[in-house]
Amino acid sequence: MDVEQLMKLIDKVSESDLTGFKYEENGIKLQLNKKENLVMGTTAAVQAVTPEAVKVTGASSKAATDLEEGVQKQTGTSEAAPVGNVVKAPLVGTFYAAPAEDAEPFIQVGDSVKKGQSVAIIEAMKLMNEIESDFDGTVTEILVKNGQAVEYGQPLFRIA
Repeated sequence: MDVEQLMKLIDKVSESDLTGFKYEENGIKLQLNKKENLVMGTTAAVQAVTPEAVKVTGASSKAATDLEEGVQKQTGTSEAAPVGNVVKAPLVGTFYAAPAEDAEPFIQVGDSVKKGQSVAIIEAMKLMNEIESDFDGTVTEILVKNGQAVEYGQPLFRIA
């Protein structure tokens, strides 16, 4: 499948009522999932596809960008691989960086944290769930904003 056919496929899935689509050909697996009129593309096994093959110039499709990033991750051609461990959301909900509106955030970039230390709260179904660090280290990046909705497994913090 060439890039032009791939883009047509992404557009067709975007326009349809489908919420998911899987395609496999010659050891290449493609999975498209749509949520809120946004198509997300992932590749499961890439053997013959290179980042250059899926490079799309002038495309406004988020799916094409996600697909290209997925190929870069799997082929190891990403420009700079982030360093450190990632604390991920253990549940779906709303992310809060502080225990109260007027309180200081649990952590900030540059703070050192210990395994088991509270680093955030995720509100789910009116319950406040404290999120603990799975790692010892220094916070190098906060990947979500206060009050932002987060999904299960979504990266929250990077700790080196």
